[in-house]
Amino acid sequence: MFVTGLVLAAGRSRRLGRPKQLLPYRGATLLDATLRTARACRFHQLLVTVPGAAEAIEDIVDLRGCTVVHTPDSGSGCSASVKAALPEVDPLAAGIVLLLGDQPGVRPWTVRDLVARGAMENIGVCRYADGLGHPLWLGRSVFDDLAVLRGDKAVWGLLDRHPDSVFEVPVDDRIPLDVDTWDEYRALLDQDRDAS
Repeated sequence: MFVTGLVLAAGRSRRLGRPKQLLPYRGATLLDATLRTARACRFHQLLVTVPGAAEAIEDIVDLRGCTVVHTPDSGSGCSASVKAALPEVDPLAAGIVLLLGDQPGVRPWTVRDLVARGAMENIGVCRYADGLGHPLWLGRSVFDDLAVLRGDKAVWGLLDRHPDSVFEVPVDDRIPLDVDTWDEYRALLDQDRDAS
């Protein structure tokens, strides 16, 4: 089954005051770490969304093997990134796996479990020990719905609107940290230190 990975990395980082994609992490950047995870998933196609003016990101982050999608209206939330990326999704793709560019702790085997179930169902979400979280599986049958979403949490609203089409993949761990604030960035660095 042909699967497209979509890494959402077009956030404006308003709460941090600097591009979170470029925060130092594991010898490179936060986005580099997430893209390493995405590459380990062996998607047939890998898309990454970036803000409309993303020269620094493209100069610093290793984007080899990725199709870069510019999102001029990224300030309007994740749905703008998804809509910008949809035309770039290969026609052979059965669906997309949605990954957050600031959440490097997702495990490739979690994605594999999600894709395995996605072969039979339309919308998938991970059920962690502390709640629901990314990555998400979005089958081709919901692409038309994705194209008209608006706002930052709109994809989650899609899950609410189609509860009978949603499957959950159990993950024996807590939701991986994502970085929107300096406290969350420090928590991610602390987590890495504790694990080493």
